[in-house]
Amino acid sequence: MATAKQMIALIKGHVLKDEEQFLSLALQVAASEARQGRQETADEIKKLVDKARSGSHPASATAIPMVRPRADLEDVVTASYPKTKLSDVVLGPAVADRLARLIRHQKQRKLLRDHGKRPMTHVLLVGPPGTGKSLSASAIAGELHLPLFRIRLDTLITRYLGDTASKLRLVFDQVHAVRGVYFFDEFDALGTQRNQAGEIGEMRRVLNSFLQFLEEENGTDSVIIGATNHPELLDRALFRRFGDVLRYVLPSDDEVVVLVQSLLDRRKSKSFDWEGIAKAGRGLSQADIVAATDDVLKDAILDGTAEVSAASIINALEMRRTSRDTASQL
Repeated sequence: MATAKQMIALIKGHVLKDEEQFLSLALQVAASEARQGRQETADEIKKLVDKARSGSHPASATAIPMVRPRADLEDVVTASYPKTKLSDVVLGPAVADRLARLIRHQKQRKLLRDHGKRPMTHVLLVGPPGTGKSLSASAIAGELHLPLFRIRLDTLITRYLGDTASKLRLVFDQVHAVRGVYFFDEFDALGTQRNQAGEIGEMRRVLNSFLQFLEEENGTDSVIIGATNHPELLDRALFRRFGDVLRYVLPSDDEVVVLVQSLLDRRKSKSFDWEGIAKAGRGLSQADIVAATDDVLKDAILDGTAEVSAASIINALEMRRTSRDTASQL
């Protein structure tokens, strides 16, 4: 049954005529009922919420729901409403196909559920910085017309005993109540191996709690995304909790060319040294290539130049490489 606090919040939502808050709180009650083994009651509440939403918001299947993190999570979770699409991200074929599969599962989740199957909801993204992991999370939210909730691990993880696990419980209560894409960036800060030397007992308890939360039935089919630059630091048990693990790598020569082409639009000169650009971008991340090309475009705008040359792009890419090499030596 609903707790006294939940009842107060439900009544407040009704009095204030905040229908979205009222329905979101109802889903929280449903999630609580499901955790206590009262699945029939939980299903009945969810059906009523679905009926209310479909009746009052005919366009809800395509409109992005304007929701915010609950008040006690405002310092931990930030919400945004991306319009990014998968076509905006330059990815290797394998990663692009598997992300498309995740989106297909989500868009046809009712069909899968009707056949007794669970849609994919958990995915782990691993790879070097700047290779498109964060942008992919935005693209998934954009494709599904869902809010993107970023979990700020710097405020989630505290030095107070038990506080981190309590906040994590609140995050997953929202996962079960509000459908969205929940993005845990720099995931290794939370999922460090339990047997790692020097690891404190509190973080082991947090990780154990996190593993349990990932196992809970996800009635809203919210997407949970973890991203890390250091997969070697993650506890092995985490990999089994994710439906797919996608490895991001630095762009190939062809991907460097495609990325620069997509950024230049019609500003490139007629004769363009794409081979030279591919060579100059080799070993750089997507973020580096985007930043270098953007620098050239901004200079062209300020100089009143209608076109940019391949030489200017190559020079900017080489400067980025020098900057990276210098930073790594510090």
